[in-house]
Amino acid sequence: MKPQRHREEIWLALEIGNSRLHWALFIGETLYSAWDTDYLAESVIQHLTEFQTLDDLLLAISPSHQQSNFLTNTPPLCAFVSLPPCPLVLASVVPSQTAIWQTYPNVRVITLDQIPLKGVYPTLGIDRALALWGAAKTWGFPMLVIDAGTALTFTAADANECLVGGAILPGLGLQFATLGQKTGQLPLVEMQNFPSLPARFALNTKEAIQSGIIYTVLAGIKDFIEAWLQLFPHGKIAIKGGDRTFLINYLQALYPEITERLIVEANLIFWGMCEIVMGDSTDEIK
Repeated sequence: MKPQRHREEIWLALEIGNSRLHWALFIGETLYSAWDTDYLAESVIQHLTEFQTLDDLLLAISPSHQQSNFLTNTPPLCAFVSLPPCPLVLASVVPSQTAIWQTYPNVRVITLDQIPLKGVYPTLGIDRALALWGAAKTWGFPMLVIDAGTALTFTAADANECLVGGAILPGLGLQFATLGQKTGQLPLVEMQNFPSLPARFALNTKEAIQSGIIYTVLAGIKDFIEAWLQLFPHGKIAIKGGDRTFLINYLQALYPEITERLIVEANLIFWGMCEIVMGDSTDEIK
């Protein structure tokens, strides 16, 4: 049994993604809040250890629209916690950012060898491994995780907690941006301009781009899910990532039977990080 001090310890989780920082505030095993920010300047990171309370630290690393929420909703004990510095657990897919954050004095960097998943290959992304581990430890193995982020990835493990494998392709936003930036005549199409499915057979260039990318991506997701369920009929499927809402809405319109199988959870990586941190805490007190 974990002693109370491990359950109440306050710590920050930071996932450094390809385009943003993803944060979570934990109190022991409880994820209290999660938010995203742009990358922080190195000078800002160096000043984080100077704050004397958790409230001050959270205000420094949270977007302005969420700061009032922190001030009114942080746990009562937070304002009285004397830092410096608050423990920070880091997982990163951007080596240059990892190096900057390692200057923070109370940081732990989670690496692939710390994740108990079997059969991993050396270049498997730490984000994919943590999301898979977090999802599977929460809802059970076998597990397929779809990450609809900058890249659209599929990562799966079997009932023996062994990596089955996966796939990587450009995410929705990246596909639209590539067509707009790498061609002479095609326009740049923004994702937020089409919340519903476009016409499949388009009569203008913008809708033709929308149709080509969206229907192809949805067909690919459907194919991967069907292949997964052939291998593991009772396997679980979880989806995360910034484009998950778009994809779920599109999938619901085309393939509602598939959508019913999806576990939607934005914080899978944080659950994976928590499993690693709390598992180590348990080992320390045995």
